Amino acid sequence: MTPRRRRAAGGGRRGQRNEAARLTEQLMEAGEFSKKQVGAILGRDPSLVSQFFTKNKGASLVPALRAALQAVQAGVRDTESLQAIAAGHIQPRLSKTGARARVRGRSSARAEKTVTEDGRRVKRWTSSMAKAGRQHIAAGASRLYPVVAEAAANRGRIAFTVRARRDAFIHDSGRLADSPGVRRNVVQRRDRTEERAYGNNVGGPGSGEEGFDAVEFKAMVDAAGGDVAAAVLNWLVDTGRIAPGTQLTSLEIRAWRLRED
Repeated sequence: MTPRRRRAAGGGRRGQRNEAARLTEQLMEAGEFSKKQVGAILGRDPSLVSQFFTKNKGASLVPALRAALQAVQAGVRDTESLQAIAAGHIQPRLSKTGARARVRGRSSARAEKTVTEDGRRVKRWTSSMAKAGRQHIAAGASRLYPVVAEAAANRGRIAFTVRARRDAFIHDSGRLADSPGVRRNVVQRRDRTEERAYGNNVGGPGSGEEGFDAVEFKAMVDAAGGDVAAAVLNWLVDTGRIAPGTQLTSLEIRAWRLRED
């Protein structure tokens, strides 16, 4: 058997690094930055910066890296200033047809505010959101449960948006029997799927979404073994909104704390 060739010490790709990797290395040395800081300057995840070195990515960010490096060499060290400089040289990604490419949104978000309680300043949860796609839903959609649990612990409200085959919904889009008061929250897509938003609108059409009681919603989820997607699907089937056996393409859970007047 032919023995496997060893990689040269220090990595065999060093001489083959692309412009993005070379500029990133110079930027890190000139400003004593980490890859995490370079990612922040570019407005990108640090994992992408690492891929400049391992997968030769980052060609579209070369102008921004070059501009940031020149600014650092001129004496600029403030991260916010470097972010502003780099942002002016970052172009949106384009699809094969030349149109602006879609950018995947965040899969989760959380918000809180600082309040005074018993003379102490503490942070209080105000809202949170999480999304799950087809594969994550099939695996139990674990990232959705903490949103439900946190909302229940704070006696908040919950609303959700589901996406499924258009012909799987029982009611035509816009029917009051399906989603009272939120008829505008229906999005039809080219792949014959449709997004519909649901909240427990207690005031009737036009009064705005009040949301489901989070404690009751969590009880429904716990009854489904903690699977939020399964609980939502059960609710849609039990209330006559969607056909049994439907597969959800995506699910977004939104939770918030009611305002205290």
